[in-house]
Amino acid sequence: MLTDTNDEEVALFDAEEDAGTKSKSKIKHPVASFFHLFFRVVALIVYLLCGFYSTSSMACMVTIILLLSCDFWTVKNITGRLMVGLRWWNQVDDDGRSHWVFESRKGTGQIQTSDSESRIFWLGLIVFPVLWVIFSFTALIYLNIKWLPVVIMGVVLQGANLYGYIRCKVGGKTSLKNMATDYLGRQFLKQTLSKEEGS
Repeated sequence: MLTDTNDEEVALFDAEEDAGTKSKSKIKHPVASFFHLFFRVVALIVYLLCGFYSTSSMACMVTIILLLSCDFWTVKNITGRLMVGLRWWNQVDDDGRSHWVFESRKGTGQIQTSDSESRIFWLGLIVFPVLWVIFSFTALIYLNIKWLPVVIMGVVLQGANLYGYIRCKVGGKTSLKNMATDYLGRQFLKQTLSKEEGS
């Protein structure tokens, strides 16, 4: 487990999940995989088709926000742990200080998720926040102000899960800014070296 403030380890995953081998393509958690995409796809469909099948935009907004909230809770608490072995949460200690905890299942002897589940998880986690960002720009460009709170809610809820799971994946102590800086530095170095070799 990685935290922002210390390196203490706590076993939070169930002991019965610790034995097993990695499966390449079989989906071990079909229900979790289904619900990982279900709420976000339905929220997107309701948003896109709301004007066609409903005269009440308020009912559509409430439905979309409920679906996005269900998606946030499901992904944060269930599908991340089952599909990729990652989990994040906020913990308040005895002194009243708040700590963000980013946990990742470690060790080669422990059960690993399948490649198919991992692809489903990460594609769903990355694609849908990008779509909500596009919808927010579209709402701003067309001055569709009444839908702006809904698309912002989509960006915030799905973006929070994306951020939390990226922090779990790269490690809770690694700053995403430092990671991006390192990556850009390596790319710049590669381009510089390839230009020098080509000259």
